[in-house]
Amino acid sequence: QVLLAESGGGLVQAGDSLRLSCAASGRTFSSSPMAWFRQAPGKEREFVAGISRNGGYTYYADSVKGRFTISRDNAKNTVYLQMNSLKPEDTAVYYCAATRAGWGTRNALDYNYWGQGTQVTVSS
Repeated sequence: QVLLAESGGGLVQAGDSLRLSCAASGRTFSSSPMAWFRQAPGKEREFVAGISRNGGYTYYADSVKGRFTISRDNAKNTVYLQMNSLKPEDTAVYYCAATRAGWGTRNALDYNYWGQGTQVTVSS
């Protein structure tokens, strides 16, 4: 069992930066590939970034590549999403997710554990 809690969201202007954190509880955190997803009003939940169990492999949606960075600290049971050069279209509720599988994917259906989400709003 993995419990996830996101923090760090807020209201910022276009071009600003934010860092989201996802604190995990549970003894299996270090063995779980993790990911960030987001959901804007009226839209489906979409993949943002993923990271392997040891942090050595990361992958991103094309829309955020070069602007967002996912990382993890297994000693702190925390995964991060550094978001730079934010745009109004990044406005969404951001969720972290963990999977029991040995590898991560871009498909939300493959993730077993979810946080409650944190709101990110980017004004123009």
